[in-house]
Amino acid sequence: MLTIDYDRLDLRPGMRVLDLGCGEGRHAFEAYRRGGDVVAVDWGRHEVETTKHWLGAIEKAGEAPDGARYEVVRGDLTALPFPDASVDRVIASEVLEHIPDDATAFAEIARVLKPGGRMAVTVPRYGPERICWALSDAYHANEGGHIRIYRSDVLRTRLTAAGLTPGASHHAHALHAPFWWLKCAVGVDTDNAAVRAYHRLLVWDLTKRPWLTRTAERVLDPLIGKSLVVYADKPARERPLAAAGTTDAERTAAAR
Repeated sequence: MLTIDYDRLDLRPGMRVLDLGCGEGRHAFEAYRRGGDVVAVDWGRHEVETTKHWLGAIEKAGEAPDGARYEVVRGDLTALPFPDASVDRVIASEVLEHIPDDATAFAEIARVLKPGGRMAVTVPRYGPERICWALSDAYHANEGGHIRIYRSDVLRTRLTAAGLTPGASHHAHALHAPFWWLKCAVGVDTDNAAVRAYHRLLVWDLTKRPWLTRTAERVLDPLIGKSLVVYADKPARERPLAAAGTTDAERTAAAR
């Protein structure tokens, strides 16, 4: 289940890609299949081992093109173990809402991106997430759980403050929002027949990709899509400061 649009990310073969907070690797898998030089990063030991296992399986099955590479490392998003300006693309999907010092995480992403590089960040969308929080404390108030809900303007402000330029955005996973509302309403750890039935629907949609559910999600994403996705670029070069004594016309030209 992918949240980002790889065409908007403009991921091309040979690009070095970081999948930060990779979880069990879903975005890293797609980046690897597209020929990326992928580094998947997560703090969880289980997540690192699972992602490494499945990337190896993709390699053995011949599902990645020649030249594609992968690495899986355990790392902290507020202190990334990579040099400045060393990666072409960054994916940070459903992870920043877990990090207390998100400003440092954004700054680290900007640091490791090359000038002209691009990132895709996804977070739970404000409206659907607020409903989940209202229905259930257990949904978010646990170790490693969600500690904040981002509004779109706040997320864009965080990106801008880190020196990135926010661009296109969209929403994803509308069919998942009612599932989580239902799950939160009956209890996130409760074995409930309605929750099981809805989960079977989501699995069917994921595996079969039927026209009916795919069309429904495209229509509903702008309204109740559970995830917000924003793409942002690192400027290719810093704009020069105008020297003292220059004219307004010269300052305008320098800023272009």
